[in-house]
Amino acid sequence: MFYYLFYYLDKTFDIPGVRLFNYISFRAILAFIIAMFIAMHFGKKIIRYLQQKQIGETIRDLGLEGQMSKKGTPTMGGVIIILSILVPCLLIGRIDNIYMALLLITTVWLGTLGFADDYIKVFKKNKEGLHGKFKIIAQIGLGLIIGLTFYFSPDVVIRENINKTTKNDIEIVEYAHKNEKSTKTTIPFVKNHNFDYADIFKFAGENAQTLGWIFFVMVAIFIVSAVSNGSNLTDGLDGLAAGSSAIIGVVLGIFAYLSSNINYASYLDIMYIPGSEELVIFASAFIGAIVGFLWYNTYPAQVFMGDTGSLTIGGIIAVFALAVHKELMIPIFCGIFLAESLSVIIQTSYFKYTKKRYGEGQRIFRMAPLHHHFQKSNIPETKIVIRFWLIGLLLAAITIITLKIR
Repeated sequence: MFYYLFYYLDKTFDIPGVRLFNYISFRAILAFIIAMFIAMHFGKKIIRYLQQKQIGETIRDLGLEGQMSKKGTPTMGGVIIILSILVPCLLIGRIDNIYMALLLITTVWLGTLGFADDYIKVFKKNKEGLHGKFKIIAQIGLGLIIGLTFYFSPDVVIRENINKTTKNDIEIVEYAHKNEKSTKTTIPFVKNHNFDYADIFKFAGENAQTLGWIFFVMVAIFIVSAVSNGSNLTDGLDGLAAGSSAIIGVVLGIFAYLSSNINYASYLDIMYIPGSEELVIFASAFIGAIVGFLWYNTYPAQVFMGDTGSLTIGGIIAVFALAVHKELMIPIFCGIFLAESLSVIIQTSYFKYTKKRYGEGQRIFRMAPLHHHFQKSNIPETKIVIRFWLIGLLLAAITIITLKIR
């Protein structure tokens, strides 16, 4: 809203100062400040409202230290994160930008899904929440929308880095002369960062590109479902999911900024993504919202994000990664989510296997997800969370370094 207003004022009246809204860096910082202010200021009011309505977390006694003390802590705090993202994006973002529009849809879509799940748990007193099949259908639906939009929208294009020459000891990256629809993505640790899904189907000849797009849509569905569920599993300790997501948000924001600027993209020899500069605005709002939420979510938590927040955060990260063509790097910068998900898969699979074979199920971890395993090892909750954050920072650094390691 403000972007269009100040753009009009600049073009019509040439008022000094309004041109600041043309700068991504200015709008990004403003988005961060607004999001953090909303989360911290209105978050307190929302928490108080949740307390008055007795919208508290139902805790099952799993024998974990300090677990039962969290009983009754307000949940559905993800509403704070969602509002803190939407408001600054709508105020100072360009909502006609395809990437901004998709991420706003993702926020509302998965926020609604998570809210329905929390509502059933809290008000209907059903600990299982929304039936799993409805969650999967909603996640598949969102992934399908994202994948098909990338395919059909003329605004989702890249300009590929096709050649690199050296002149006077200076590397010069040459880009394609025009923007193009492409199924190319970024793959780490190889000389040529670009990998085309269509290359998998070279045997299909002229149909390779079409099959590449079909495969990309399937990848989008899988990634949206996997990352949103991974975020959901990580949300088990005070500040764990929020802090880890904020770190991931910084990584994605850096990717968006570099990919949207042809000079930086040329220096790093990565593909240039026109229009992706608005992702920087969204990333700033995302980080500001989570940092503001952490004010109330760090140990001892005054509010939990619930599925309203965790599913939304994971979905945003997934769609953002697809938008900047970095989805194949998710296992690195989302390593915490991956470890949490794998611990549950391994634990469940091994238990079923041993029960079928030996008549008694056995476990690899003391408890899954992984953070509960460490809790069972009598490690204090705050130490577990901070160590996970530190690992997240290390993974973030490794992810950024991959842009130069080939």
